[in-house]
Amino acid sequence: MKNTARAGRRTVTPIQLAILTLCAGFNAAAHAQSAEPSAPAAQANDSGKIAEVIVTATKRSTSLQKTPIAITALNAQTLEDNHVQTLLDVVNLVPGFQATGQGDHGVTTMTLRGIGNDSAKTEYADPEVATFVDGIYSPRPEGATALLFDLDAIEVLRGPQGTLWGRNSTVGAVNMQTAKPVLGSKSGSVEAGLGDYRRYGARGAFNIPLGETAALRIAAVHEQHDGYVDYQAFNVPSLADQRAAWKASGGADAAFQPINPNLFVRTGPKYSAQDQTAVRLSYLWQPSSQLRWNIAYERFTDRGTPSMNLMQSPRPGQDFWSALIDTAPTLKRDSDSVRSRLEYQLNPDMQLTYIAGWSKFDGSSTFDQDAGADLPTSFSTGGNHQENNTVYSHYTNYSHEVELQSLGNREIDWQLGVYYGAEDNGIRFDIPIMNGTQQGTVGWQGSFIQPKETVKSSAAFGQATWNLANNLHLTGGARYTHDKRTNEGGNGYTWNYDASVPQVPVNPNIDPTRPGQGYNPNVPSNTGEFIGHKWTGLLRLGYDIDRSNMVYASLSTGYKSGGLQDGGRPYFDETLTNYEVGSKSSFMGGKLLVNNAIFYEKFRGFQFSSPITNADGTRGLATENADGAKIYGLESEITARITPSDRLMLALTFTPHAKLGKLTGGSNDYTLPPCPATNGATTCLDVTGHSMPHTPKFMAQLQYQHVFRLGEGTTLAPRISAHYETESTLSVFDLGAEDRQKAYGRADVGLRYTRDKWWLDLFVRNVSDEKIKTSAFNPGPHAIWLAQYQPPRTIGFNTGIDF
Repeated sequence: MKNTARAGRRTVTPIQLAILTLCAGFNAAAHAQSAEPSAPAAQANDSGKIAEVIVTATKRSTSLQKTPIAITALNAQTLEDNHVQTLLDVVNLVPGFQATGQGDHGVTTMTLRGIGNDSAKTEYADPEVATFVDGIYSPRPEGATALLFDLDAIEVLRGPQGTLWGRNSTVGAVNMQTAKPVLGSKSGSVEAGLGDYRRYGARGAFNIPLGETAALRIAAVHEQHDGYVDYQAFNVPSLADQRAAWKASGGADAAFQPINPNLFVRTGPKYSAQDQTAVRLSYLWQPSSQLRWNIAYERFTDRGTPSMNLMQSPRPGQDFWSALIDTAPTLKRDSDSVRSRLEYQLNPDMQLTYIAGWSKFDGSSTFDQDAGADLPTSFSTGGNHQENNTVYSHYTNYSHEVELQSLGNREIDWQLGVYYGAEDNGIRFDIPIMNGTQQGTVGWQGSFIQPKETVKSSAAFGQATWNLANNLHLTGGARYTHDKRTNEGGNGYTWNYDASVPQVPVNPNIDPTRPGQGYNPNVPSNTGEFIGHKWTGLLRLGYDIDRSNMVYASLSTGYKSGGLQDGGRPYFDETLTNYEVGSKSSFMGGKLLVNNAIFYEKFRGFQFSSPITNADGTRGLATENADGAKIYGLESEITARITPSDRLMLALTFTPHAKLGKLTGGSNDYTLPPCPATNGATTCLDVTGHSMPHTPKFMAQLQYQHVFRLGEGTTLAPRISAHYETESTLSVFDLGAEDRQKAYGRADVGLRYTRDKWWLDLFVRNVSDEKIKTSAFNPGPHAIWLAQYQPPRTIGFNTGIDF
């Protein structure tokens, strides 16, 4: 595979310098006290059964096999074996889970059990799959949710989690558990790795005891690789051909300009590059067995580049992983987060917990939306230049939650809680669209400015399990949520085609709110207020057949608040009712685990968001409530220790029905027919009964590992992870083969060598170099199909030491 190089000399950031210093300290301390044995070593000493997995899905620490919820729990070793760095890497490990990378914001959106929202990239739209870090809601996927590092586990909860986890967990929740400090332990780990596309990475963690009652954990990571997308050269038409094309369009000779070839990018950082760094400081104070306080500060920076749109059918003579680029990629994301959890045991039967979180984010980006699909024939004909530029994006959010719960095994196990969370968002998003090239005339352009958009959410909840007998458990719960959303001063500013104003692309140096700049504000503005409230609940019956087998049946609901869209118009709540029966079984003395779930989901008010052109020529993001959707299917997870040296995991998902209710949707990302009505989008399509996007009828994930024991403390462990899924649509419009991902299979392989505390891991991801689409669209005058793709085949190694 071709190895791309990045021109210029890298500047070492302060965080990267801190990581290098930290890693140097780790190397110096590499002969310190030992930590827990590595996974292969631990397996050699156990009885051959699968180790018990503890989860926090019920906001208690319970055994996975005793928890009557459909959960996939990925421990630290599984994450490391599968080279998991982002949420996109988790997709192949969880039944019914899909995630896509959206280029213009560099944000990951998620789909679970057929429900998701590809527009949940900014404050405009919320996700249906909620993400949490240490139980604290993360409204935007940044920090630990963007670059996964130093985690104890990731828990993916499938089905509505509205009672305990709250709003926006409509179809599920992803909870990431960071590694916590340990009292009295002086231990750590350090690793580094290289790969193709000039990939290199470094990670480290160090646990420092601070007396008998406190400990500090320092964790840091840096991951980087060059972009996958090469720059194409543009064969500029001859001056005579340019002039002829210009005159054919009705242009005057005096206004003719030759195409400037310097407008097309050939050097510098490429699209789809990674350059992310994070540091986390975690502090534990435990003065007594009754009081425990964990607090952590995390800093995350991203200086990579957005993922690029590619032509599904490349032009003759051009590589697939290449594009004709006239907008250089930039991506700047910085976030700071503080997370705190204070637990106080009031007495042997009761515990009080206070959970608080705060985060701040700043970001900007530039993105070539047109991807060079249309070639310009003159400076203002033939081509279609479009940028999607986030001039700034700021948000601050904080949350407080107080929980009171019973301890131990009682006739009634209960918990109560209150919650308050708030967000303050601001964004400016520019879209210049020029005819031909940046030199050309304005096709359309606008600037969307939301200086202040707020969310305030408060809730009270309770859940109790009545242990009717030792083997029969009835659980009920309810949550009341009140939401208030405001937009203060937000509006879109559209080019007014004033002949006296120079036709240049909108950019940060232009203030479109000032008169005389060539822009008119949209009428009405986005200013407004939305207030909503909702009850969600849970009813579940669990029955333990014996110590190794249990079954359950549940009825649960989830909720996502309505809000305001462009023009100040409201959209309304969406709710999901989920009917589910499941089983969890252990066979062969704990060497084989089989977990199953059958679900039926009934969706009401599904929020469909998309960029549209209004009848008056203005543009904006519109959100419509579909009548609903109906989805049903089966999930199965099988884990087996075939021998003490062989481990197999199999995840299966069968979703025979995932259909959208009544909806007529519009979108500028697709070439659609004109709308019959004039009060909405100019183009639209009736998608009633269409399949929900990103929902193949069948998915299977197989992981297998064998451990060869080469001597005392020395092992060699080859592994394979294979994924298969049937065809799925990529949008609600389902516009044919280009708007679908065909059935495919892909495999990742690895080989891990361990000797005492040192290890070396080799890996190849996407071995057969499959081209797997995550999204598709065909905008522009010639409706050329573009798509975003999972990464191509990558090869590399990591090596590290635990001490």
